[in-house]
Amino acid sequence: MPLAGQRVMDLSCDGEVRCFHAGTPEHPVYVDQVRSSHAALRKMPVVMVHGAGHTGTCYLATPDRRPGWAPRFAAAGRDVFVPDWPGHGRSPSGPDFSRLGTRDVATSLLALIEEIGPAVLLVHSASGPMAWWMAERRPDLVRAVVGIAPGPPANLLRDLPDDPAAIRALRDDASAGHPVYSSEDAPVWLTADFAAAYWANGPRFPHHAFENYCRSFAPESARILNERFNIGGRGLRIADPERLRERPIMIVTGDRDPRHPREVDAATASYLGAEFVWLPDRGIEGNGHMMMIEDNSDDLAAMILAWLDTVGC
Repeated sequence: MPLAGQRVMDLSCDGEVRCFHAGTPEHPVYVDQVRSSHAALRKMPVVMVHGAGHTGTCYLATPDRRPGWAPRFAAAGRDVFVPDWPGHGRSPSGPDFSRLGTRDVATSLLALIEEIGPAVLLVHSASGPMAWWMAERRPDLVRAVVGIAPGPPANLLRDLPDDPAAIRALRDDASAGHPVYSSEDAPVWLTADFAAAYWANGPRFPHHAFENYCRSFAPESARILNERFNIGGRGLRIADPERLRERPIMIVTGDRDPRHPREVDAATASYLGAEFVWLPDRGIEGNGHMMMIEDNSDDLAAMILAWLDTVGC
């Protein structure tokens, strides 16, 4: 028996962690690979992609030090690859970081998938448009997509004016996604107040670890943020949604996410032919934007893993 006060390692999440660099020469990415220790169970690998202002650490562990989705998925027999976007975390940053575009990141991530082979793509928030673009271009490599409150392709967004004053007037407009204009002459730092309003507002967020969560923020490309809101009509689009209907897609949304009301993500799912999971329909309430670190993250991981088994990926 362990001594009083002694911490016990959760061996169900034990797995080998390796790291390497991939991506494109212009925009390399650092990647953590969490290898499954269950060779007999090994299934389709999963690439977990973070959203804006974050790094891949949001999948490795939670701010309150619980195992993240990457070790949980590895324990279920899947190798997991967790990249940092270019210029984020341990991925090198170039002098033009504030003008790094969504397509630049997507191209770099696609190079990673081309290196490791066919995989499931699990994306969050601003990496949603990247996933739709990658899946359309390499359907042979992107076998399934799981979107966690994912941004839609820009095809579904109205073109917003490239004007700071006009965007400020739309700040509280839910139909426009509560847009924020970012000047592209410098990176953007996300604040604790912003996080409290949009990322950590739900009851399932580990609020006792909020300060630790804020320490994980990464500076963001201003251009990526502008493209996410389709400011100037410059968001990342796809050419043909029918091409995405050829593979399984699941979109998961919680009821406490102010930028992802049910009708918005349901419209994205309908456009892409995806299965839409509105968590309250499954008796799961209180989830916000950062589902992978909220207090029921293990239950949500199990739900996603079960879906992947059901669709044969």
